Amino acid sequence: MKEFLCSTLELMILLPGMLLAFLPMKQHLRMHLTKLMALAVPLTLFLCLAGGAVSCFFSIRLIWLFFPVILIAGVFYVHTLKISRWKSISVFLAVCAAFSCLGGAAVAINGILSSEDPALPFLPGVSLSWFLMCCVFTLAAWHPATHAARRLLEEEAFAQTWYVFWILPLMFIGLNLIMVPKNPDILDWGRLRSIYILISLSLLALLLLFYALFYLMASSLSRNDRLRRENQFLSMQQARYDNLRTAIEETRKARHDMRHHFNTMQSLAARKEWESLKEYLSDAQGSFPDIELGLCSNTAVDSVAGHYGMLYRKQDIPFSFELDLPCKLPVPEIDLCLVLSNLLENALEASIKTAPARRQIKVRARLHSDHMALLSVENTFDGDIREKEGIFLSSKRRGEGVGLQSVRHIAEKNGGYSRFLYGNGVFCANVILRSSK
Repeated sequence: MKEFLCSTLELMILLPGMLLAFLPMKQHLRMHLTKLMALAVPLTLFLCLAGGAVSCFFSIRLIWLFFPVILIAGVFYVHTLKISRWKSISVFLAVCAAFSCLGGAAVAINGILSSEDPALPFLPGVSLSWFLMCCVFTLAAWHPATHAARRLLEEEAFAQTWYVFWILPLMFIGLNLIMVPKNPDILDWGRLRSIYILISLSLLALLLLFYALFYLMASSLSRNDRLRRENQFLSMQQARYDNLRTAIEETRKARHDMRHHFNTMQSLAARKEWESLKEYLSDAQGSFPDIELGLCSNTAVDSVAGHYGMLYRKQDIPFSFELDLPCKLPVPEIDLCLVLSNLLENALEASIKTAPARRQIKVRARLHSDHMALLSVENTFDGDIREKEGIFLSSKRRGEGVGLQSVRHIAEKNGGYSRFLYGNGVFCANVILRSSK
């Protein structure tokens, strides 16, 4: 009975171990937290009791039972997470490495209290002490696990690092296993027992130092990648803004020149100089930009819609515009134009990759009350849309899509809203812009 109790208590470190491993994974669970606990706690207790019984009745040293028990717990852990296997395995091994360092200290403490076999199994008091040390370590690591480790798991700037990160905890686990003395009496020589405890705790400190350095390195890489993406985003938005200004100015110039053209044509018609009028019409036709006008009462929005309407026509993409917007908008004009141009640009890129028979773009815009504008762009698409946790990934580069990221940022700037839906080969973007006043 004593051996069964000792073995079971030693395996009970699985409870704080599983808790610590799940702390950074709140956003990556495949099931509800309550259901997970209902499965994880009974499974862990069963593994502890079963391992203790096997060790007791078959006289198997518990150190050999740790491997299958931890393997079963690890398989359960990995399959309850919707995250990369490399990340989940690395986190699980990191917890095992930390607890194995504490186990090395427990081996030496057991030798002080027992003159029989200080390796394993432990005395009940030592087994309980190891369990309590693991619980204290879990509490101490609670904040880093739920903040720093969680941020590391969510960052994509250094995703490939996780492919080799599992080697570090595996090395520490191997070192602690190698350090377990085959002949426990050797620890009684001189100060070997004190040195053994010091080495075990030093390995734990070194492991934590490696993790801290990895976090600092990852944070620096993440910050640099975020700055790079923000600079790329700003440069692309600046280029799009410049194109918008050019299109709007061209339209305004065309409207201004059109009045002069009408005056000249009216004068020629009044003098009945029909041949001169025909020549003038032929010359003037080439001076107008190929932009459809009259889609909207607002000049800026009309220019943007006309510019993309021209591009759609060149690509043989069927489209329709329903733009019921007045000359004076309650929302910032440039914000609406930027959102519209981003959505129309994305619709153009998606339609080019779509089978010609399925191409279709529908654009609707109207006011809702005196301080809100509603915009909807719907287009067909072929292929897959990559989305991760509500963030749409670019099809042209690694990372988030710049266009939709810009739309979301502009919409939420003044308390607006954006929603993107897709299914059955149709992508729909709905945006609400609010007045800044």
